[in-house]
Amino acid sequence: GARDMLRAYQDMREANYKGADKYFHARGNYDAARRGPGGAWAAKVISDARETWQSGVSGRGAEDTRADQEANAWGRNGGDPNRYRPQGLPKKY
Repeated sequence: GARDMLRAYQDMREANYKGADKYFHARGNYDAARRGPGGAWAAKVISDARETWQSGVSGRGAEDTRADQEANAWGRNGGDPNRYRPQGLPKKY
């Protein structure tokens, strides 16, 4: 699960595509959770830790954190990450 989260993060950094953040949140959680309860647990722990850290450092605020956590939960609960996919994001991702 942790590897899935890392891969989604690395892809997000590589893509550097405006508006794709929520897609990569959902995709990392989705991929990790598909590995079973341990993967879902790892995805939740990593997502929660990242959002706690980011909300204190990034200055993006509570609304961005809430939206990120919504995308995290969507993917972790088996929702299609493409719900958050921005138009024009390369198919590679």
